[in-house]
Amino acid sequence: MNVLKKIILLCVPVLFFGCWKYSFTGTSIADNIETFQVNYFQNASDLVEPGLDRDFTLALQDLILNQTNLSIVNSGGDLIYEGEITEYRISPTTAQANSTAAQNRLTIGVNVRFYDKNEPEEEFEKRFSFFFDYDGGEQLIGSQKDTAIEEIFERITQDIFNATLAKW
Repeated sequence: MNVLKKIILLCVPVLFFGCWKYSFTGTSIADNIETFQVNYFQNASDLVEPGLDRDFTLALQDLILNQTNLSIVNSGGDLIYEGEITEYRISPTTAQANSTAAQNRLTIGVNVRFYDKNEPEEEFEKRFSFFFDYDGGEQLIGSQKDTAIEEIFERITQDIFNATLAKW
């Protein structure tokens, strides 16, 4: 029985802490990946919302920090995220009888380039976007605009995370 205990004590850590780091967010990150960097996402959209570029960059950094054990660095990261905000657009989605919009949609699109210094075959350039619908009789200002942008960023950053670290 004593030998069996020793075998179990030796095998359990190997099973749980083998070659891959696992987090309960569904990511599996190779041991040789320890750092990431998120380069500043410039706002290259036709309609420029002040501070949107900074807020998106921080939102992506925060999500990766909160859902992994990776350390953030300013340069030389094992994983590198960069790109630009390519779309910030408000458009009507539904019309009313009097030719006004019953509902409007804010759409934000981001072009992302992802680099993995240890697995170059995982690298890509891809566009991510999401939207927020609101009543056509309202202006997208103040807390409603903040909520809209926050919800869109939450979805886009999670989609980027899933595409790069969760491999969904």
